[in-house]
Amino acid sequence: MKEKSLIILKPDAVQRSLIGEVIARFERKGLKVTALKMAVPTKEQVFAHYNKDEEWFQRKGDGIVADRKEAGLPVEKEAVEYGRDIIGGIAKYMTVGPVVMMVVEGHKATAVVTKLVGGTEPAEAEVGTIRGDYTIDSYALCAKDDRAVRNLVHCSEDKEEGEREVAIWFNEDELMKYSIIQEKIMYDVNLDGIME
Repeated sequence: MKEKSLIILKPDAVQRSLIGEVIARFERKGLKVTALKMAVPTKEQVFAHYNKDEEWFQRKGDGIVADRKEAGLPVEKEAVEYGRDIIGGIAKYMTVGPVVMMVVEGHKATAVVTKLVGGTEPAEAEVGTIRGDYTIDSYALCAKDDRAVRNLVHCSEDKEEGEREVAIWFNEDELMKYSIIQEKIMYDVNLDGIME
């Protein structure tokens, strides 16, 4: 029933002093923070984290080619190469300064976190989400500037990805096991005595 999700507050979130605001949104929703640390990632960690396949590179590259054409920019390589460049750009961006990595736990945690964070393109993210409220970057602007999108937060896409990603950034002994009152309210079948 409960699952874990990895969240990374990217360098732009740290530089804009949004750490507390972002963490508060997850806690207010009812998710429990079970691990938290700050570090400057290595390129190796970033490449291991963004474990993408050729289909992903092609799909993302097709989008970049379309954005470049719309902006009147030349298309100088195959779409798949533009897709591969995304991870290289992300690695450059993620290693420029500290990030905050955290693990949250709760019922359908990855789906809940994804909904709170919003769509990956900030300019299209729903108002009320972290990306929709705090940044306006776009894929088109990134393609024009040849850089990674600055969208504040990474979150796991599903339960399996969450488990894989947590193992990259945290050792098992860094994951705290403790209870909070919200868990009793959310997950205990019998709430007799809760008001005593």
